[in-house]
Amino acid sequence: MTAIDDRSAAAPTRVTRGADHQSWPERIALGLFIAVPFVAILAAVPVAWGGWLGWSDVAITFVMYGITLHGITVGYHRLFTHKSFKPNRAVKIALAVSGSMAVQGPVIRWVADHRKHHKFSDKDGDPHSPWRYGNNLRGLTKGLVWAHVGWLFDPEQTPIDKFAPDLAKDRDLVRISRNFWVFVLVSILLPPLLGFALTWSWQGALTAFFWGSVVRIGLIHHVTWSINSICHAVGERPFASRDFSGNVWWLAIPSGGESWHNLHHADPTSARHGVGRFQLDSSARIIWLMEKLGWVRDVRWPTPERLAAKRAA
Repeated sequence: MTAIDDRSAAAPTRVTRGADHQSWPERIALGLFIAVPFVAILAAVPVAWGGWLGWSDVAITFVMYGITLHGITVGYHRLFTHKSFKPNRAVKIALAVSGSMAVQGPVIRWVADHRKHHKFSDKDGDPHSPWRYGNNLRGLTKGLVWAHVGWLFDPEQTPIDKFAPDLAKDRDLVRISRNFWVFVLVSILLPPLLGFALTWSWQGALTAFFWGSVVRIGLIHHVTWSINSICHAVGERPFASRDFSGNVWWLAIPSGGESWHNLHHADPTSARHGVGRFQLDSSARIIWLMEKLGWVRDVRWPTPERLAAKRAA
């Protein structure tokens, strides 16, 4: 079993297809990938009411949501950003691919942005702090919009060589990052293919595309972005952190446990974020299961002593 490893002698000159500055075509594509799923979410209730939602759609959407969500939470976040555990190569690749299918950007780019967020959390330099424009009502409203989605259109990109040089040396992750668009296509096309296979009808393929591709991508986007915005504006703060990260209980299940955000910022490398009673954390449970199966090792589980040291006075 091997941990994340350097599979190249030197870092490639370009680890993603994007440049250091976001181009106008990239912004237009980004806008479409945000707007279309959002419109689909708004249309979801009348579409379901009209009978365009079957059990195959529910099953496909649920499975695709779970796979791609945990690709972000377990893979992009707890593994690649914070190195909360060490995986074998197959797990590493599977998590990078499933995270890419959440359509939130190449893994190395995502990690660079998130590491920068932790370095400057809720201070100047944070890519997506809701406190960017001040703490009055007008400033916080503007800041919440920025933290939720506005920051994605910032033309200035986080330098990978500064915030993710370790990942830029991993040939597997470079290849997956550079071929991000392939996994986006897989993420979009797989649900309608499954819908057709389960129903043997074009209507089944179409409804699976609507729910399992478009709505599912929109939901994952806004749940993830809510961690950046809502969880840095409200919530309980039982642990001492140098920012405004809080616990938002009603986001715990859809976010895979990421909304227990206060402990995460108090102890970023912890493999479990929900440490209190009834604090559901499906991402931590998946890591626990992979550890039991021998697929990962050196998991950084929180200990009572460490939790006590992190608690707010």
